[in-house]
Amino acid sequence: MSEWTKVCRVEDIPVAGARRVKRPSGMDVAVFRTADDHVFALLDRCPHKGGPLSQGIVFGSSVACPLHNWTIGLDTGEAAAPDSGCTPRFAVKVEAGLVYLHAAELASYATDLTRPIAGPKAACA
Repeated sequence: MSEWTKVCRVEDIPVAGARRVKRPSGMDVAVFRTADDHVFALLDRCPHKGGPLSQGIVFGSSVACPLHNWTIGLDTGEAAAPDSGCTPRFAVKVEAGLVYLHAAELASYATDLTRPIAGPKAACA
């Protein structure tokens, strides 16, 4: 198995936006492209309430969670103060306009994390 998995072309990611990458197990990975064409990858889950970071607004080297506007650093996965928390990062490699994620991380990293389900709590049996 190759050490890196090709996931898309840089141009497939909107400028100052994101693209989701599905995994066989675990949550999706959000691949972000900044206005100056830097590419980052984070688990598509805000550390606050689990919001989909791929739907957030990218500004500079950060993304604003679409649920509660927490600012998450794309290079660190850390929430900006005064908030605290961190979302897992994934290694990214860009070669000849193609975006690659580390294959072992895709297969195993943060596969135990889930996104909270919104709505009323299910009744107990």
